[in-house]
Amino acid sequence: MPVNYTNPVWPDYFADPFVLRWQRYYYAYGTGGPEASGGTPRSRVFPVLRSRNLADWESVACALEVEGDHLPAFWAPEVAERNGRFYLFFSAGGAEGAGQRLRVATADTPLGPFRDGGRLLLPDEPFSIDASPFRDPVDGRWYLFFAKDFLDGRVGTGVAVAPLADDMGSITATPRTAIRATADWQIYQRGRRWSGRVWDAWHTVEGPSVVVHEGRYYCFYSGGRWSSSGYGVGFGVADNAMGPYVDPHAQDGPSVLRGRAGFAVGPGHNSVILAPDGETAFAVYHAWDPARTARRMFIDPILWSAEGPRIVGPSRGGTVPGA
Repeated sequence: MPVNYTNPVWPDYFADPFVLRWQRYYYAYGTGGPEASGGTPRSRVFPVLRSRNLADWESVACALEVEGDHLPAFWAPEVAERNGRFYLFFSAGGAEGAGQRLRVATADTPLGPFRDGGRLLLPDEPFSIDASPFRDPVDGRWYLFFAKDFLDGRVGTGVAVAPLADDMGSITATPRTAIRATADWQIYQRGRRWSGRVWDAWHTVEGPSVVVHEGRYYCFYSGGRWSSSGYGVGFGVADNAMGPYVDPHAQDGPSVLRGRAGFAVGPGHNSVILAPDGETAFAVYHAWDPARTARRMFIDPILWSAEGPRIVGPSRGGTVPGA
């Protein structure tokens, strides 16, 4: 049966939400407040929520075991299942972003505990975040989308993609650029000091999430500064998983999802999951409350048109179609 939901669907801090459906449940993995900032010693990070219907959630675990607490900040978990094994992709490093690098941990269940093997996924990249594993429904191959820095053109963070190895712990080819900043709304900061110098304008395109719709590949991304009201979601489209992806609406701002004054500020970093009816696609994303006390988890349906995808939100609530 259909079930009603009220946004945000979880009352506590839950940024960068990713949802995995496994057997009878949905599992949501997110960045928690202390683990994002490195402010509190801890032995487990990445809160996990569980739901049967996307609307009603319960807290069930923290996914990743942290040994020695030698890294101050942990960001943006996503989980893939392959042959009954679960792989948690995340970044860890400095609280302000310096030294953030992608890693992968493994477990036998979606609740973990996930254990980090200590290997960097992209050892040659000085900065890499927001890993998003993607299985191509056409040929079954796995790819890793992620954000990294580009120091040419519109300087800043952009999205790249590379094929994943069978062990899900390494890539098999040089990463290829997927989508980068092309518009001023994607500026993270002017006069940013980063990577050893001050940049006139640092851009950010991050938080990739890829789906296939009617034979084309759509890469949702978040652009701008994560803490600002101008942060929002756009998309790029391509004819294959490796791209390159083109955003036909970039000059008009975040075409997929923008904030709603007085209710939801700076929505972004979405993942995509089907409702229990197996047909209706929902975006799961975070947004600030107006006072910016926390980023919380929202859900809203995705509509498709000739102009591309649109997230019907941020809404105060709606209905999730049942099985």
